[in-house]
Amino acid sequence: MKQRFSFFIFLTLLMACNAKGTRNTTSSEQSSLLDTALMVELARMVEIDQIAAMVPKGKYKAYSNEGWQRFQDSVFTTHQKRLAEIFSQRGFPGYDAIGEEGSRNFWLMVQHSDFDPAFQETVLDAMKVQVDKANASPSDYAMLVDRVSLNTGKPQVYGTQVTYNVEICQVIPKSPLMDSIHVNERRADVGLEPLENYLNMMSEMHFEMNRANYEKQGITQPVLYPTASTKSDN
Repeated sequence: MKQRFSFFIFLTLLMACNAKGTRNTTSSEQSSLLDTALMVELARMVEIDQIAAMVPKGKYKAYSNEGWQRFQDSVFTTHQKRLAEIFSQRGFPGYDAIGEEGSRNFWLMVQHSDFDPAFQETVLDAMKVQVDKANASPSDYAMLVDRVSLNTGKPQVYGTQVTYNVEICQVIPKSPLMDSIHVNERRADVGLEPLENYLNMMSEMHFEMNRANYEKQGITQPVLYPTASTKSDN
């Protein structure tokens, strides 16, 4: 039995783009150029997105499985329509348009538009342009690369999308990896930790969140992969 689990990594990038002979742009001037109305709108959308993306809590625990599925579908489809409008008007909004948090909020909801992989792929191409200009998160881009690969039947590039073998509490990539021997080199290029460290962290988090259930099964700890540090200890 396997259970899907998603994890999102926060990465902060510094923006520095002063051409020779031009005046430095101050932080206050940068802030004045941001679309604050869109930032606020995306932040509000993400609040609902995160409710739908997680397990039901609070009043939502009373929903039937069918009712919860309808709620999730409504949230993700409604948000995707608005994201498509924003994208058609301005492309992928980078740090210079809506700040790091705003840009990441946009990306996160695209990440959850799994019912429309063609839209995800279109955004992915535009996001790459901004990543190359240090105007969007390379690690978030890597996660969307894998999401698109997963939704289009292709091997993952970075191994960010995972599932769990809940019989032993061990996380595994949700689909095969492209050139798995060099996956950690690719991950390092976008600021991600080695894959085995990531998988182990996910397993440990999952175990702690479900400790009571696992202990009832006689499982007292997750099954972890050897890492560079554990190999050197041996």
